Amino acid sequence: MDFLPIFINIKNRNCLVIGGGKVAARRIALLLQAGAHITVIAPKLNLELHEQLRQGTIVHHAETFNPAHLTDAALVFAATNNRIVNQQVSEASKSLRIPINVADDPDLCSFIMPSIIDRSPILVSVSSSGKSPILARMLRARLETMIPEAYGKLATYAANFRKQVKQRFSHHEKRRIFWEKIFQGPFSEMVFAGKDQEAQKYLESSLLSESNKELYGEVYLVGAGPGNPDLLTFRAMRLMQQADVVVYDRLVSPEILNMVRRDAPRIYAGKKPSNHSMSQESINELLVRLAKEKKRVLRLKGGDPFIFGRGGEEIEMLSNYGIPFQVVPGITAASGVASYAGIPLTHRDYAQSCIFVAGHLKNGNVDLDWPTLVRPNQTIVVYMGLIGLPVLCQQLITHGLSSITPAVIVQQGTTHAQRVLVGSLATLPSLAASAKLAPPTLIIIGEVVNLHQKLAWFKPEQNLYANEQNVTKRTNKNYSKRTRKD
Repeated sequence: MDFLPIFINIKNRNCLVIGGGKVAARRIALLLQAGAHITVIAPKLNLELHEQLRQGTIVHHAETFNPAHLTDAALVFAATNNRIVNQQVSEASKSLRIPINVADDPDLCSFIMPSIIDRSPILVSVSSSGKSPILARMLRARLETMIPEAYGKLATYAANFRKQVKQRFSHHEKRRIFWEKIFQGPFSEMVFAGKDQEAQKYLESSLLSESNKELYGEVYLVGAGPGNPDLLTFRAMRLMQQADVVVYDRLVSPEILNMVRRDAPRIYAGKKPSNHSMSQESINELLVRLAKEKKRVLRLKGGDPFIFGRGGEEIEMLSNYGIPFQVVPGITAASGVASYAGIPLTHRDYAQSCIFVAGHLKNGNVDLDWPTLVRPNQTIVVYMGLIGLPVLCQQLITHGLSSITPAVIVQQGTTHAQRVLVGSLATLPSLAASAKLAPPTLIIIGEVVNLHQKLAWFKPEQNLYANEQNVTKRTNKNYSKRTRKD
């Protein structure tokens, strides 16, 4: 984050604008909306600013900039077409620790002006940290269509009822939950439709009824998907924003964790092979304890909570204690990673079935139903199989699969750190070792892997295609060794 986004109260404070052209006029218009006292330093003013001067909304000194002009200034804006002058203003302001903005020159700024969506008292600002103002304006234009004008009225209702709500709900958590219910329910729709009297009555009756209700704890078991935040469901996003506390796994990406409500405490409950920060039994007990404390608990798990996620064990414990819960499915790694690697898990010409297995090593062995796995026309997807990859591949060959059966391992699939290594059962272990892969990874085995080269649409800069050797088509035609880097 290059700049800290903050909102400054400049009502009735002195702000200095250097420049008298169109850019200065835009800055002055915003300052006037915020209630500032404005002094303009410029040899000349354009017609718009002449009108402001005539109306008495600005003070003008028809002279060039002098550091003495900075006396008593709370904010300074340099908006001339002369970079030397702008730089002088910047240096003088910074020496006095006065916040300075220089139009279209982020290097000279101590703060920058975002694009603004004004739904007063609601304000939304969008910034590119000065890197691309046009992109920020485009995003603002999109947000303008998504945020109705009536959001300002919602905020005004909240302000008018704030004292009454505080009297009814002594605990801040109860107040927060009350307002969440109000803003997500019929009240907002009444305001949007202009039914102000109905909205007022609904808010008053809700205040009476909700204040008599007891808080209760609940657990949201939410699948975070394979890592790309764009793959979250709308329901997951909503629950992520209203939870009181978050218990999350190792496979939850930082980008997704950053989308959780910021003031909710976060508890790490991740597991690595032979290194569990918290046992499954302890996690189960933690969820029960937090819910009994009347908290809304977000249990955030990578992928889908019911596919190798032990979500069933967790909600079974919650059910035993009579604790309410919701389950929100996520895109499991098999479908998400395969899609981003361009490998359909089933295909009329290659595979009519697909099987998911966990490839954990147990006492140096991978204990799986090998006869079931080696059936023809079937795709095998292996979760958590990186450490046991050599044993896995050898056992599949021993139980009947050809050593040249196509196989792929994908690291951090669906993200911009995705790496794809394609080989065969014979070559994949050595490819993975040479590439020094680390979890999370997913392994896909079967003829569908042959489609990767043709269908691989997602190609991040760090994508790796290494030693695509011994990959066969259904006709068992061998492909020559090749290496490609995108």
